[in-house]
Amino acid sequence: MTFICKRVRSFWAAPLPARSQQIAVTPSTWTTARWVLSAVGLYKERTMQLPINHFKRALDEKRPQIGLWLGLCSPYSAELLAGAGFDWLLIDGEHAPNDLQTILGQLQAIAPYSSQTVVRPPWNDPVRVKQILDIGAQTILLPMVQSAEEARLAVQSTRYPPNGIRGVGSALARASRWNRITDYLDQADSEMCVLVQIETRLGLSNLAEILTVEGVDGVFIGPADLSADMGFPGQPNHPEVQQAIERAISQIIAANKAPGILMATQDMARHYLSLGVLFVAVGVDTTLLCKAAEALAKQFYPLSAQTERPDSSSPETSDKNAVY
Repeated sequence: MTFICKRVRSFWAAPLPARSQQIAVTPSTWTTARWVLSAVGLYKERTMQLPINHFKRALDEKRPQIGLWLGLCSPYSAELLAGAGFDWLLIDGEHAPNDLQTILGQLQAIAPYSSQTVVRPPWNDPVRVKQILDIGAQTILLPMVQSAEEARLAVQSTRYPPNGIRGVGSALARASRWNRITDYLDQADSEMCVLVQIETRLGLSNLAEILTVEGVDGVFIGPADLSADMGFPGQPNHPEVQQAIERAISQIIAANKAPGILMATQDMARHYLSLGVLFVAVGVDTTLLCKAAEALAKQFYPLSAQTERPDSSSPETSDKNAVY
């Protein structure tokens, strides 16, 4: 404080021209001013906070979350759907033609809204997972997980050393707001939500071991691939497939993990919710657009003109194929 008092006295004792020069804010004077104002409670350093993963919190609290699948690869459509009221939106990098830039744009577009984002990379690959986390994803769905070893790799890919293998590049990362979140490296792991996707008979046979992996928050059942692997392609509602899915859901709940599924028919979605499934995707943006466009077109064309036009029963838009 003595130093500050001397600086103030010298300022007022100086001639006016010299005083004007001293007013110029330099890094050292601004640092001093911040220190003084902080000491007397008139200034508080503004720091950015790590976003809370509300989706992870909801699963921990056993609150059902209703979601929508995004495959249009557009920030514009993603923002439109972010305002629709879904709890979560999945940005699909496995089957939709998304790349890092389109995923980034959709994360940015959805961020101001209450809908939470889940990102599915094309594979359980630590390099791709690292890139997706660095652009801001906090919840990630890893496809085709078939063993406890693969589930552990999924978890390790989302954790910084010594708890995992995620590379440190926070100065370049939107996730850390380019190091403006000063404690990002210390806090990031706690907000990560890891969902693994079971969609083969091998995955089902290893489900008990997968459920023991620490850091796995939820297990998503993929009806389309599972039905194909079981010998019933395009028939996710086949009784044998449904029995396998329901057994898996019971196992997941018993292990205190969150079960998830996508089923684009309302009756089946409600059925899974009644079984205790916590995160349920109830539609796909591409399917919604196709069906709405076709329905509108039919209102203005005679039936005879529809012979060469796809309709809602075509493979591209049928509900039975709208499950992943």
